[in-house]
Amino acid sequence: MLVRSVAIVGAGLAGLACAKSLAAHGVATRLFDKGRAAGGRMATRRVEVEGRNFDFDHGAQYLTARHALFRAALEASHAKAWPDESRRVGVPRMSSIPRALAEGLELTLSREVVEIIGEPGGWRLKHLVAQHRGGGAAEPLEDGPFDAVVLAMPAPQAAALLARPAPHLKRVLDLVRMAPCWTLMAAFPEKLPLPDTLRPQGGPIAWAARDSSKPGRTHAHECWVVQAGADWSRAHLEVPAAVAAPALLDAFAALAGGRLPPPIHAAAHRWRHALVETALGAPCLWDPDRGLGACGDWCVAARAEAAVDSGAAMAAVIGSARGTPG
Repeated sequence: MLVRSVAIVGAGLAGLACAKSLAAHGVATRLFDKGRAAGGRMATRRVEVEGRNFDFDHGAQYLTARHALFRAALEASHAKAWPDESRRVGVPRMSSIPRALAEGLELTLSREVVEIIGEPGGWRLKHLVAQHRGGGAAEPLEDGPFDAVVLAMPAPQAAALLARPAPHLKRVLDLVRMAPCWTLMAAFPEKLPLPDTLRPQGGPIAWAARDSSKPGRTHAHECWVVQAGADWSRAHLEVPAAVAAPALLDAFAALAGGRLPPPIHAAAHRWRHALVETALGAPCLWDPDRGLGACGDWCVAARAEAAVDSGAAMAAVIGSARGTPG
């Protein structure tokens, strides 16, 4: 199949890498994402409390680069070292990295793709305005046609969209396992007597970081991101955020010696598909006859760099067929 246009669902690192690489092959791309900005799990939550602004990198905490492709992407986005030279963070926030990578790409944001319709060579996407999810009031919009569709999103979400147009691909994706993660975002009126990063062994919390210690952040605020472990997150998966937040705050207080000053702000966010537990074991998933595929960190390993590698591999597979009419 000769692919001239590709719809990419998901504007995280995998989707951005796929779009950038496809552009080098002369393929037109359009990215769809339900978020208000590109980034996916490379996210930053901005909160205003009593006239003060707080930023929390509530998704990926830092990035490591093993290979030249990802290292170059981080350099291009002006990432800085934190908490040591082996790791990098976005400046002034983690979301700065995907926003830099998204420059020059066609993005359709605040849209949740709910269905792939049509046929090979003429796929169309049905999508809802994101704020209407679950409301049932909005009619889906349609875009297309596209020669191919790439799902650059967590495997369970990709599987749901492929169930009708490519059930054989869904069955493959059902083999992937991803773990959830509850994340606490908390701001305090004073500096806590803790190191900038904590990785406890056992207990509800898997990671905690003084977000305000990262380069480019304001040090006038004491902001912490606390991430629960997979077991705790799975056991509390369906509790309301208003219940998860104080529970994680209590667990964090135990790490701080049993007491914390009353927080200025405390809220929880659930990442339903946060960490790769069982990977696909292939760089990407692609059906050349139907022009449907999927990519993400879940193809390879639980690393942000794996998402970039998978997106680039997806683009290479599509680009290699550019001169072959189907």
